[in-house]
Amino acid sequence: MRRLLTGLLGGALVLTVSAGCGIPDRSEVQIEQRGPAAETNWSLGRGTEPPTREASGSDAEAFVRNFLAAAAGEPDRAYERVKRFIATSERSGLPEKQGSEVALSVVRLTDDPVIEPDVDSMKVTISVQQVGLLRANGMLVPPVATESTYEFRLVSAGPVGEDDAGYYVSDPPNVLLLSDDALRRFYQAEAIYFWNSDRTRLVSDQRYLSSAVPAERRVSEVIRWLTAGPSEWLRIGVSGLPDRTEMINNATGSDGRWEVNLDMPGADERRLEQFGTQLAWSLRELHGTVEVKILNQSRKVIDLEEQRRLNPLGLIDGNARRYCVYEGAIHSLTVAGEAAGSVPVAPEVNRDIVSAELRRAGENVLAAVVVTGEDGRQRLAVGRGGGVVEGLTTGPTGYAAMSRPVWIRTDGPRPAGLVVADGRLYRFDDQAATRQVQLGLPGRVTAVAAALDGHRLALIVDGALHVTTINWEGGVPSVGPARRLVSSLTDATAVDWSAANRLLVAGSAGRPAIYDVSVDGAVETPLREDTGSQVDHLAAYPATPERSPLAGSFMYEANGVAYRSNPFERINRDQVQDVTPPPAGVRPGNPTAPVFLY
Repeated sequence: MRRLLTGLLGGALVLTVSAGCGIPDRSEVQIEQRGPAAETNWSLGRGTEPPTREASGSDAEAFVRNFLAAAAGEPDRAYERVKRFIATSERSGLPEKQGSEVALSVVRLTDDPVIEPDVDSMKVTISVQQVGLLRANGMLVPPVATESTYEFRLVSAGPVGEDDAGYYVSDPPNVLLLSDDALRRFYQAEAIYFWNSDRTRLVSDQRYLSSAVPAERRVSEVIRWLTAGPSEWLRIGVSGLPDRTEMINNATGSDGRWEVNLDMPGADERRLEQFGTQLAWSLRELHGTVEVKILNQSRKVIDLEEQRRLNPLGLIDGNARRYCVYEGAIHSLTVAGEAAGSVPVAPEVNRDIVSAELRRAGENVLAAVVVTGEDGRQRLAVGRGGGVVEGLTTGPTGYAAMSRPVWIRTDGPRPAGLVVADGRLYRFDDQAATRQVQLGLPGRVTAVAAALDGHRLALIVDGALHVTTINWEGGVPSVGPARRLVSSLTDATAVDWSAANRLLVAGSAGRPAIYDVSVDGAVETPLREDTGSQVDHLAAYPATPERSPLAGSFMYEANGVAYRSNPFERINRDQVQDVTPPPAGVRPGNPTAPVFLY
């Protein structure tokens, strides 16, 4: 009991995760094992509670898994639910924490629980990976606990000889434990939105909402998340609501008509309009109206659907095309049911290419490519044009190795991007001028990917996955502190954004694999459990609220061979457009470095 008491005083609750969910983070990729958790839907999961102590009967393994789910649900009842699993003699003096004091220490089970019979009990050992601390406000922050194993005992809940009475936990761990399956079953991942520092674009953040929260309280929960501000790692790149903004009582209403009363200093018409857009997208699945009152005075009625229609996220146009590099040049790829695109780089400069990044920017196409010079070193070359890039400007500095470059969405007149060269991160402009980005993070950088909003980055540093934020104030980007994400994948080699709050990551899970990982690292789903060899190149077409048939699709390269998802298959030379067949007796090359243009 002393160990449990110590853990509860520390406010830690252990939780494990291994599947993705949430709107607009949907995925239609085909996966080899279990799929992501159910998508967020305001009509699903209402009142869903975790299993009771009695639900497992005499099945010890089922009891352990139910115990690891006991704390799921609304935070203010977490202690009550867990106490029901603990032996009666060990419950006395159990401290109660309420509301915002409850925090969940998130872990991931690394193996099945080990259950060993003993004289008058059973010893249980679970091995875990610490992932993060889930606060009562739905925010997941970096982990505090460091334990890799926990032990406790099971004792019979009935008298001697009564084998079907179930069990109690004796000598419980120093933290409350909750399993990954429990998060998958009893929480929903929700995307909420904050304005960037210039208040010109919305940036997604992630929270977890208990499925036990009734629908009539969900509006209140989302508004509390917004008033509490963004996740710590996002703060340098986004703006929260005005200081001291808070909700007065809960939101009220139902059947598509809601009312919320706020104390929001400086709430002028412009600020309320921006709040309306922020709220409409943060309540993505809700329809109807929300009346906003400031200190009991009605100030604005938000038609949620209309607000979203008038203020689209505008992340992507949905008209994507596939390309690859073949024999040193960019070529269009054809896939059954998809239209082939024309090559957006003029033939005169489409040569000596190793990898490419292609993006649409209004009426223009941006091209950033890595080329190999006569000295064998790699250089960055960039250009833009109206439909076709006629010329490329090549940077003067050569490197031994460069990653696929990425364009970053900006509101400025000059496009900008990022590339990794010889283990360091560089930003570049439309003249291929580069400048090193100081990350404040030791280690060798090997890959970078930019979210569609232009303010969030994913990085691989020394084989580990990180996320960070860009601030574009003043036109000169500054990068905030990087947050390392915990994943069961090791030795990560490639990354891209697969949705607003999800990443596609290649690494090792005993074998080379590709996982879908949430932006906080808590939720992961195997997509390709054995790629055969290390993945060196990865390109995703992100899922967004603006739906596309390609949403969630990705392509990758492993051992010099390109593959695609939906279904998983090798990309063959006959899918590469406008190539000259090799002479007789000469083996044709393989398409490499696949990429989407959107």
